[in-house]
Amino acid sequence: MGQRIAVIEDERDILETLCHALEREGYEPMACPDGASALLAFRDRVPDLVLLDWMLPGLSGLDLCRILRGDQRFARTPICMLTARGTEMDVVAGLNAGADDYVIKPYRTRELLARVKALLRRAAQAAEQHTLRRFGSLWMDTTTYRAGVSDDAFDLTPTEFKLLELLLRHPGRVYTRGQILSNLWPDDRAVEDRAVDVHIARLRDKMGPEGRLVETVRGVGYRLQGE
Repeated sequence: MGQRIAVIEDERDILETLCHALEREGYEPMACPDGASALLAFRDRVPDLVLLDWMLPGLSGLDLCRILRGDQRFARTPICMLTARGTEMDVVAGLNAGADDYVIKPYRTRELLARVKALLRRAAQAAEQHTLRRFGSLWMDTTTYRAGVSDDAFDLTPTEFKLLELLLRHPGRVYTRGQILSNLWPDDRAVEDRAVDVHIARLRDKMGPEGRLVETVRGVGYRLQGE
């Protein structure tokens, strides 16, 4: 079988349909009807990607996302929220919880599979690159998938890691939201500019005092700027 993808969904029809679609694409689906069963299954093996419904019985998908992001084993695992909750506040909440992508129901299976491929490809590219980047006391090691300042490391999601890596390529260069979108989500035209702002805010928060290095260029975009 191919890469393992956890599908955490309480609606049986959706769960079965999605698992069958993933099997046809060569993936190995891990069907979980709720968050508790998912956590139990994850004890034995960490999936390559997680498709996570928000409205789950018991532990919500949002809370489960936070739990997974607090587990170092999931540092490189892309998480995609699947939910009928489609307001801007809901999307922001999902991304703030640590999701790399957010798909609103109802969705087209073909479109979702394209996002799955894009997320897996991005995670694989980050894992294959062996580069140590530095900017002052700020560093990023793509071999170990870690970043930090001096001796302190940040706990970044795959998307946040990719975002910081992009800014570190050319310190001082201003990236528009469109350029950031095309670099982080090259195959997904449905991702909105707001997602960039949310990930930037989360990245700054995790960087602590060094978050000031990620500057907003009003009306244009963002850049990494030293003193």
